[in-house]
Amino acid sequence: MTSKEIINKTIGFVKETLADAEGGHDWFHILRVYNNALHISKNEAVDVFVVELGALLHDIADSKFHNGDETVGPQVAREFLFKLNVDSQVIEHVVNIIENISFKGGNEAQKFKSAELDVVQDADRLDAIGAIGIARCFNYGGFKNRELYNPEIKPHLSMTKAEYKTSTAPSINHFYEKLLLLKDKMNTKTGKDIATKRHAFMELYLEQFYKEWNGIV
Repeated sequence: MTSKEIINKTIGFVKETLADAEGGHDWFHILRVYNNALHISKNEAVDVFVVELGALLHDIADSKFHNGDETVGPQVAREFLFKLNVDSQVIEHVVNIIENISFKGGNEAQKFKSAELDVVQDADRLDAIGAIGIARCFNYGGFKNRELYNPEIKPHLSMTKAEYKTSTAPSINHFYEKLLLLKDKMNTKTGKDIATKRHAFMELYLEQFYKEWNGIV
């Protein structure tokens, strides 16, 4: 089976698996990350095949939708790629990307590093900021029935991994606990350049949000 055939089968598998997914973690999220990753890859010395598979499978079973179990996604990806007779080294690389891509509160060190992970991680983080990132933040907040904003609940900037995973804070807090931190965590020059623009948009949005919240515009 050619690399192109494997990618096409992976696309079909992901579309089917995520058919009923929450709107911020559905096939269109995967497609945006995939396209971001391909764009970033043009300026990086990477194995594009690994990047493609990592981007397509990075959220195949997000732990937040599986009772916090972080082993489900890597296992699903491993079994799927094994059935396609993908080279074992490629499979392990893709699984390592899935296991290490997540923000996880920002306090946990990555246990694996590679240029391919850098690209996919940047691509995923770009989809968490800017206009799309704002939409995804509030979509997930609505999905979890969270408040939009509560001035009495301050952002928690030093959460542990467990606290981050179980937080029920208002959606606006998520900007300070994650989204606004991502610009300075980008790995590649392309990722950093795009993130800078999207970060500025989020700052502008928050400024307008607070003005409207207080009824002054």
